[in-house]
Amino acid sequence: MRIVTARRLSQAFFLLVFLWFCVVATVGDALWQLRGWPINWLLSLDPLTAVATFLSTGTLYAALGWGLAVLVLTFFIGRFFCGFVCPLGTLNQLTGYLSRRRVTTEARVAGNAPSRFQGIKYVLLAFFLAAAALGSLQTGLLDPLPLVFRSVNLAVLPLVDPGRFGIHGEGRFYDGAWVLGLIFLAILAGNLWRPRFFCRFLCPAGALMGLSSRLVPWRIGKADAKACGTCRRCEAYCEGGCRPSGELTVGECVLCLNCLDVCPTGRIGFATRPSACGERALPDFSRRGAVFALAAGAVAAPLWRVSGASALGRDPALIRPPGSLDEARFLSRCIRCGQCMRVCPSAVIQPAVTVAGAAGLWTPTLNYRLGRAGCLQNCIACGQVCPTAAIRPFSLEEKLGRGDFAAVGPLRLGTAFVDRTRCLPWAMGRPCIVCQEVCPVSPKAIGVGTVFEPVAGGAVSVTDARGAALTLAGAPATGRNLGSGDYFLRPLGLPDTAAVRIVSLAGAVLTLEKPLPDLGQGRKAEVVVRLQQPHIDPARCVGCGMCEHECPVSGLRAIRVTSENESRSGPGRMLA
Repeated sequence: MRIVTARRLSQAFFLLVFLWFCVVATVGDALWQLRGWPINWLLSLDPLTAVATFLSTGTLYAALGWGLAVLVLTFFIGRFFCGFVCPLGTLNQLTGYLSRRRVTTEARVAGNAPSRFQGIKYVLLAFFLAAAALGSLQTGLLDPLPLVFRSVNLAVLPLVDPGRFGIHGEGRFYDGAWVLGLIFLAILAGNLWRPRFFCRFLCPAGALMGLSSRLVPWRIGKADAKACGTCRRCEAYCEGGCRPSGELTVGECVLCLNCLDVCPTGRIGFATRPSACGERALPDFSRRGAVFALAAGAVAAPLWRVSGASALGRDPALIRPPGSLDEARFLSRCIRCGQCMRVCPSAVIQPAVTVAGAAGLWTPTLNYRLGRAGCLQNCIACGQVCPTAAIRPFSLEEKLGRGDFAAVGPLRLGTAFVDRTRCLPWAMGRPCIVCQEVCPVSPKAIGVGTVFEPVAGGAVSVTDARGAALTLAGAPATGRNLGSGDYFLRPLGLPDTAAVRIVSLAGAVLTLEKPLPDLGQGRKAEVVVRLQQPHIDPARCVGCGMCEHECPVSGLRAIRVTSENESRSGPGRMLA
């Protein structure tokens, strides 16, 4: 078997595994659902995630040990991960291949010429590692594995979810998905200009592996320094832009092995000897730029902290998923892969766009408007799939505050607050009890206070009273459905008299639930509405957001959840 065939088979295998893991990140026990599939395995292979989380937390999450194993192997054979495993690298290579099938050899050689701009990714790596060392993990913004998982999970798969081959029964929506989709398309479109554009110029993981492969004992190279002639086929098909026919840039070789396969003379091989035409470890790039990036990363992390975005001044709409670590530790672990967002059955976990500040861009937050419900009481999926334990694993008993956790109480995401200027019973004199009905906790965290208020245009004159049936001088001009069960009648001017429910109104005949004392022929009466005005008990509210999601007030909801009283951080608690 040709070596490039083996490489292509490896790439196809890992790409299919990646796509399969994206599909099965769906709660359920069917073959195409979660049912124990190791959906984080590819993310665990990412050496940049392992190194950056170790710098940001001082510990290595056990599952990320695979990433260190990949890094160790890179020290011996080079950037095999880029050439054989990385699904984004495979998509980039495939896109570049399809776009350049009819390009001449000269154009191919020009497109694969080494560029000093290939050093940009090393500058980006310096920035990200410096920020990570000070507790701010930002690598997920450009780390290829979190990036491709986030793009496919949040921008690509939702396009087919509600369709014929849909994974979910209805559409899923994610805040800012169009931005994620455009970034993904831009990365693929960059291959039309240069093959593996992202891999060559922007990939910080590739930079880390390039640094690790500077002194590899096994590398691509020429066996002798004799002139090769004019074919330049190796440079025409080089995916890394590392110039295999001349002075080889070792750290840029992605082990595509195209040069070894297409060389007609067999002078290029994979061996322990240096390339006969000379080598350089890394591309030329500005050392001053790298130092500046290190300084910028070192300054950015404390600046984000003093900006207040992760302290008491943070946006109260920033509500993290259940099981999330306190904000500082959360930001030191979250790689923005989107796994928790994809697996959430109610799609209530959304990428943060503005609420988390610059340090928290695309980290998970709860948005009860875009989701299909609130945070489901019997769901613990997000804590089981987070690859770095930014959302720690938790049990259903812990989430509900039962069993061994009864003394501690349930996990609280925040607290609901009633906006009395928008609530129908408080501000509009309209009956509504939706929030209290959907509150899932027991005893309910939403109680109601009942009041009766006169309805405008509800004054009537009784011309005939026969038990519970009253004939009126004219139908009341309220414009409301008086038979809905929330409207009552009482004698006018006697507010202390118990009102009786109106059963129906047909023309000028009004029927009550039972006869109303002191209301006979010639008496005046008034229609009143029973308003059940909601109140929140913060000791019982867990911030699940069911009330906010179901609130019938469109636009800004009349009941909204904020992060006050959340379990994960002491400064956010209202109650002792």
